[in-house]
Amino acid sequence: MIRVKICGITTVEDARMASEAGADALGFNFYQQSPRSVSVEMAVQIAHAIPADVVRVGVFVNETVQSIRRVVEQVGLDQVQLHGDEPPEFLANFVDVSLIRAFRCRDEGWGPVQSYLEQCTKQNVTPAAVLLDAYSANSYGGTGHRLDWHMVADRERSIGDMPTLLAGGLNPDNVGDAITIARPTGVDVASGVETEPGIKSKELVTRFVNASRRAFENPQ
Repeated sequence: MIRVKICGITTVEDARMASEAGADALGFNFYQQSPRSVSVEMAVQIAHAIPADVVRVGVFVNETVQSIRRVVEQVGLDQVQLHGDEPPEFLANFVDVSLIRAFRCRDEGWGPVQSYLEQCTKQNVTPAAVLLDAYSANSYGGTGHRLDWHMVADRERSIGDMPTLLAGGLNPDNVGDAITIARPTGVDVASGVETEPGIKSKELVTRFVNASRRAFENPQ
């Protein structure tokens, strides 16, 4: 189970640091327009440099099936995170792959997410987890915009007990409250532990991991 995922890893040094800090998973962003994008060649180096029990997640935005499968094989990814506009039928191409489906949530509630997952069921594919991020018209994640934690807490009536990663505007100072209020399965952070896009801060990563662990281990 992923409790803490550090996303937007771009260097071997940051990957090792985040792993040593206690992150369960590291995210490699293959969306070239992202300031945290990483080449396949660098991702291979990073994947080989971290412990085997750290989950390697590839983040893709509107990529082709062939491209995703090629990267999965080359890097040795454990999970694929779809963070774009991929329709439910696209997921049916990955029944043999552990998928995280990201949703950039607006204010209209759970209807779109629930409808999407129902369509996935009709395609005989179910994501291993959903990731809930704040909506931005100009970006596919990593904006630092915060999601409504109380809305996330109310998800069970719509999406049941599906594993849920909370993202969007998290940092070491607010992640404890976010976990207490939203009660996610895990948390995901990128910009909230950086000194600049793609460059992680050891202090911030360590504080984020520790604060997350405390909140998960001592639910209120």
